[in-house]
Amino acid sequence: MSKTFSELGIQAGLQENLAKLNITVPTNVQEKTIPLLLNKKEDVVVLAKTGTGKTAAFGLPLLQLVDQENTQIQVVILVPTRELGQQIHANLVSFATEHQKATIVSICGGIPIKPQIERLRETTHIVVATPGRLVDLVNREAINIKKITYFVMDEADEMVSALKEEVDVIIKEIPKTRRTLLFTATMPGSIKQLVQNYMSKHIVYLTADMYTVGHQGIDHQYVVVAPIEKLNVLLHFLVSKEGKRGIIFCKTKAAVNKLAKNLAINKFSSGALHGSLTQGIRDRIMGQFREGHIDVLVATDIAARGIDVKEIAYVVNYHLPDRYDTYVHRSGRTARAGATGLSLSIIQQEELKEIPEFEEDLGLVFTPYKKADLQSIEENNGLLWAKKIFKIKPNRTVSEDFKAKIKTIFHHLTKEELVDKVFADYLAQVAAAKKKPAISKKNIKR
Repeated sequence: MSKTFSELGIQAGLQENLAKLNITVPTNVQEKTIPLLLNKKEDVVVLAKTGTGKTAAFGLPLLQLVDQENTQIQVVILVPTRELGQQIHANLVSFATEHQKATIVSICGGIPIKPQIERLRETTHIVVATPGRLVDLVNREAINIKKITYFVMDEADEMVSALKEEVDVIIKEIPKTRRTLLFTATMPGSIKQLVQNYMSKHIVYLTADMYTVGHQGIDHQYVVVAPIEKLNVLLHFLVSKEGKRGIIFCKTKAAVNKLAKNLAINKFSSGALHGSLTQGIRDRIMGQFREGHIDVLVATDIAARGIDVKEIAYVVNYHLPDRYDTYVHRSGRTARAGATGLSLSIIQQEELKEIPEFEEDLGLVFTPYKKADLQSIEENNGLLWAKKIFKIKPNRTVSEDFKAKIKTIFHHLTKEELVDKVFADYLAQVAAAKKKPAISKKNIKR
């Protein structure tokens, strides 16, 4: 039987705020972590999936452990992306009592630094930061983290792989006597090295909600395609998921842009997210996705960190990731908060040998996804064509006289006859395109 937050040692004021958020039953990671942080002194390494309630697992105890009389920064929570930082900051503020809220500050990159410098001149107890911005503030001597008591690294595996240099600078800046709390979804060699180099010899290891990713409500599937049919298979899949939200992962920014453009051409409600976009654009796209104005998000791995949207029905790996832990983070975007979800990998024949390797390393079972046949693909493309026609905005620059002449030609056709003729023209164009020989270098006269 699950314990209550009261039994875990959480104070009454925090419990009241949790109740207002409809959070009444602790998750597995919270049950294991909260008493340990409140009652012990050792460093802690927690292996837990994303979406399992990690923020409350470390946030609630830290809100209690902070000394309100001490005006110095006591806690630094380091995160890989601004999106995740904003999410954690918002969660902590929602958990905190009125007196505590004012001392929690977010100092993430992508926004002007001067207001953050001004804010840090006021009393600050807890700082949520991205590595790059924190290093910048340290170099400017705008923040003092030399006397912190607690150092939290959330989604540490992603930070160590992408932001190791900045993390090293920060760890050298903070006191050796601090207590380190490390949260990670995977345990690659880089994390083991970090633990060995920078954490105390006395470490408590916890594993929560990790009795395998495959048993967390995620259906892991794959479909083998030829390069020429990859986009069409994806489009067919997306039509079958119409009205549901999902994320498509690509390896590179260029691939994200290209795929997002194709989705826009086919009138899918979609947006692109990668590191080269300005923070304003990233915030706008993320806001639209969270609020349900965008159904499909095309993203790179690092840009998608911190996406905590419960209603994500599926994840598509348009390109298989290079690392197993990256797959864990990708698939973890779906099936959150007890829901179910699908993680579909669209692969080519030469990548098929990698599926058993993913299964063995991650303890998963992948099942084949039934690929749409040629007729279904062609019918799907016809539906996409019809949607494009439906969504085309009228051209207001055409003269009324010319428009009247065009209308006269179609005047005697019924709606059904006009649709039949327009559709017949579309099919004729498709047939002609199939017969058209492909242009090759051999056919080009020099």
